[in-house]
Amino acid sequence: MLPRVTRSVPLRILCDREHYDDVMQAVLGAEQSVWVATANLKDLMVEDPRVVPGRRRGRRSNYRSVLEAFAELAQRGVELRILHASAPSRAFRRSFDAQPELVAGGIEMRVCPRVHLKTVIVDAGLVYLGSANWTGAGLGAKGDGRRNFEMGIVTSDEQTIDQVQERYNQIWQGAECANCRLRNECEMPLDQL
Repeated sequence: MLPRVTRSVPLRILCDREHYDDVMQAVLGAEQSVWVATANLKDLMVEDPRVVPGRRRGRRSNYRSVLEAFAELAQRGVELRILHASAPSRAFRRSFDAQPELVAGGIEMRVCPRVHLKTVIVDAGLVYLGSANWTGAGLGAKGDGRRNFEMGIVTSDEQTIDQVQERYNQIWQGAECANCRLRNECEMPLDQL
């Protein structure tokens, strides 16, 4: 169990669209690592920086799957991890399968049915904790009328990042598997990977 420490921590509270503006922009600019934990794993769309302003474009041509961006990050050697609770959506799987860099191992993904935490850790220098799943309505480039009402915090506090990374790694490495009451239902316990 992590020690309980009371101290002041600089943080920013995010609401709704701010999740995309702060968290996803940090993800897209990652240089070393992106670790994601989410209950629901769906494909999400991000704005495509390659679109030239002023050119006529179709309704969706100025967006692309975040998995395309992940493939680019993987090519640059960025460590990519996703810890999730259940099977990814069909749209996620289609987008994933279209990215040879990811299919070839450019991203590590692990499933644990007990994962309900939502966190994104970027370059061990920024952590998001909050309500938003890895979905378009949570973190993607959805319009205000289609976006979930989300709330979370983001901080660059080193101790907070260390604690979140430690907990993430405990789950990732299967430290909780031995005593898990869902172990018999788990397709592949993490402590067996």
